[in-house]
Amino acid sequence: MASGPEPGRPRNAGEDRARSRRAGRRLALAAVFEAEFGQRTADAILERHLATEGDAETVALARELVGNVVDHRDELDARITSVAPQYPVVSLARMDRALLRCGLCEVLHSPATPARVAIAEWVELARTYSGDPMRRLMNGVLGRVARDLDASRRDNTPV
Repeated sequence: MASGPEPGRPRNAGEDRARSRRAGRRLALAAVFEAEFGQRTADAILERHLATEGDAETVALARELVGNVVDHRDELDARITSVAPQYPVVSLARMDRALLRCGLCEVLHSPATPARVAIAEWVELARTYSGDPMRRLMNGVLGRVARDLDASRRDNTPV
């Protein structure tokens, strides 16, 4: 029996890749969120979650995102503060902080992912895990950062 998304429909490599990357984003988000409580590091939490994950692409993206969030946390928080000063990072809900850090991290530090794809994925995750106000904030922050990043690349100036 075929193990595609629907019986009788052939598997699509693009859909499989998108599904794997979506799972990687969810795992990264879970690890960054849980680390907000201070009991374990995001890396340790992620490794616990990955113990049963068999998809190499899911594992690779989750590790990349968590590693970059940990390595660039201060930079990410400063960027959020500069783009959305009315939403201080320290006063955001833990889930909202985790969402913004992960989404911003993918836009800034994952050149293999087109910004518009990362934005769409993180906006949907924000809607799912936090609600419509966070979806709008996520879209605004990531959209602004992506435009600034694109403009700086055209001008060859650092962001």
